[in-house]
Amino acid sequence: MAQKTVVIYTDDLTGEESAEAATHQIVIDGVAYEVDLGPDSYDKLMEAVNPFLQAGRRVRGGRAKATPTRQAGGNNDTAAIRAWAKEKGYDINDRGRVAAEIRDAYNKAH
Repeated sequence: MAQKTVVIYTDDLTGEESAEAATHQIVIDGVAYEVDLGPDSYDKLMEAVNPFLQAGRRVRGGRAKATPTRQAGGNNDTAAIRAWAKEKGYDINDRGRVAAEIRDAYNKAH
């Protein structure tokens, strides 16, 4: 029995079939995305990101690395934040992420 495989290229932005669609990779904050775009959609993408590409620096060699994010300003000592929150009556777990509202309240109080 013979089998025939048909590959249909589809533009992810428009949903239209396109023999000219190509896969493009975009990396933002260390997270890689792949999108299949036809020529018109690719032109739209490049038009939108070009000002940022012109202002940015190209990273050479290897894969893009995620940069650890930090809370802008304020204290990142979660043990101190947890102790303060419990003292003030907040419902907070002993482990895991500290909720932004609790972190904000702690930073305002200190």
